[in-house]
Amino acid sequence: MFDFLDSDWFNITLEVIFIILISYDIKKYIETKKREYIVNIVLTLVFAVWTLYPYYNSYVGWDEKQKAEMISTCTKKEVSLEHQKENNETLCKCVDEAIFKEYTYDEYKAVDKNGTDFKEFIKETKEECADDSWF
Repeated sequence: MFDFLDSDWFNITLEVIFIILISYDIKKYIETKKREYIVNIVLTLVFAVWTLYPYYNSYVGWDEKQKAEMISTCTKKEVSLEHQKENNETLCKCVDEAIFKEYTYDEYKAVDKNGTDFKEFIKETKEECADDSWF
């Protein structure tokens, strides 16, 4: 439903907004020396870290080699029809991106792939990836 939340542009826009808010508070603090602006700066920084951590987790937690290794294992599954093969590759990319954003490489290696939590995550991710509608 909220696919734009996973887009890079949404995250970049959030970063710009946080920078504007912090710079405004710094400017106001320098002008007035009121403590409330320091509180605003700290709260904005904490909220920015809390909001943007999943975005950076997907980029920091995986090396390109590790991503390529995982993606290649997903697309190796051969399907006889071209249409199904294309859908399988699209589904694989979507599931891989969800895994990159949810887990770091070490967490992914340590997680029990046969555990109910991971199977539930994969099932929900596949449903979200297969659903093209907004609602």
